[in-house]
Amino acid sequence: MVDINPIPIWLTLKLSFWTTLILLVIGIPLSYYLAYTKSRLGLLIEALTTLPLVLPPTVLGFYLLLLLSKHGIIGSLWYKLLDRQLVFHFEGIVIASVIYSLPMMVHPLTSGFRSVPLNIIEASWTLGKSKLQTLFRVILPNMKASVLTGTVLSFAHTIGEFGVVLMVGGNIEGDTRVVSIAIYDAVEAIDYATAHVYAGILFVASFISLALLYAVNRRWSL
Repeated sequence: MVDINPIPIWLTLKLSFWTTLILLVIGIPLSYYLAYTKSRLGLLIEALTTLPLVLPPTVLGFYLLLLLSKHGIIGSLWYKLLDRQLVFHFEGIVIASVIYSLPMMVHPLTSGFRSVPLNIIEASWTLGKSKLQTLFRVILPNMKASVLTGTVLSFAHTIGEFGVVLMVGGNIEGDTRVVSIAIYDAVEAIDYATAHVYAGILFVASFISLALLYAVNRRWSL
């Protein structure tokens, strides 16, 4: 009988939920800017948001470790305000996950914003709606498939994170040991039965997320 600790599963779901929620909040205005700006600064910001896709997780994790540590720019500010370190704590891996999964949210949203016909947006402005009202009542409803895609991809991508989480959060039971790290622990201990169970949970969760995404997108496209 395999004795499975449910805490890594709970931490993985909690990390994925907060990461996806934060990415939605910052991803919508960032993608809106990237979709409609003609500034060269937009190109640089778009390249920066894509970097996590091409950088090895250990490289990104190393720089985030420096940035979020007690002596880093963000980490030192956090420590002064809350008297608590970011690295090797849950809050630290949330910030790291948000940066690591940023392309998963920003790319679908930016494509969605660019797909909405400009005449619809201009018609809304002509009718006296503000930019904010147009965003929430006209643009976002017309790109709901992109919003769903960004949400599901961000959630699923965070579920499977390993390198960045390990670099920034370490392997602390009850705080930063998510399922992917629990699998690593089990394999190191040659406990393949436990690794199979944890890996199966990640496999099924990722498959269900993607299957639901494709099913809903197909229904909306009919």
